[in-house]
Amino acid sequence: MFSIYQLKSRFQALLRPYVTSLYASHITANQVTLTACAGSILIALLVGYFADHQWLFGLIPIWMFIRMALNAIDGMLAREYNQKSNLGAYLNEICDVVSDSALLLIFTQLNQIHVNLVIIVILLSFLTEYAGVLGMMIGSSRRYDGPMGKSDRAFVFSLISLGIATSLLPLDWLNTLLWLITFLLLITVVNRVKKGLQESKNKKE
Repeated sequence: MFSIYQLKSRFQALLRPYVTSLYASHITANQVTLTACAGSILIALLVGYFADHQWLFGLIPIWMFIRMALNAIDGMLAREYNQKSNLGAYLNEICDVVSDSALLLIFTQLNQIHVNLVIIVILLSFLTEYAGVLGMMIGSSRRYDGPMGKSDRAFVFSLISLGIATSLLPLDWLNTLLWLITFLLLITVVNRVKKGLQESKNKKE
C-alpha cells in the first residue's frame, strides 16, 4: 500500500548537500534528532496556547516539512558518516513519538474537536510505531508500511492545519476526518504486523 515514506530516497538526494555541510560543522545525528524534538514541542506550545488565532496553525505544515527534513538528515548522518549508536536508535524512536504526540495535542485546543478522538489518534499513532519496531524482534526489518505511517500523518495533519489556518476547512468536519484517520491507523497496524510476519517467514525459508 502506498506511503509517502516511499518517496524518501528522492527527498534524501535533495538534502545530501546540507548533510555534508552539517557533518563538516561537526553536527551529529543525535543533535539533529534532539533539535527536531525540541522544535516540535515549542511549536506545539506556541500554537496550542494561542489556538484561538487560527492563522497560527499555518506554522504546523511549515514545521512538519522542516521536521521531516531533519528526520531524514539525522538518518543520513548516522548511516553515511558512521554515527550509528544504540543511544541514537533509542532517541530516534522516542523523539518521534514525543514529537507526534505534542503536535497532535494541539488539536485538543479547538472547541469543535472531540478530545477523546485526538487521544485515540495519538494512541494508535504510538501503536503503529510500536508495531513497526516489533518487526525487528522477530527477525524482520523495521516496518514502515502505510497507509498512515509517520510521513503520511505529517502530510495529512499539515493539510488539515493549512485548511484551519486559511479557514478553508470547516471546523465541523474535523471529527469526521479524525475518524477516517483512526480507521487508516488501524489498517496501518495490521499491515505492519502482517508484513513483518511475512518477511520473518520468508527469511526462515
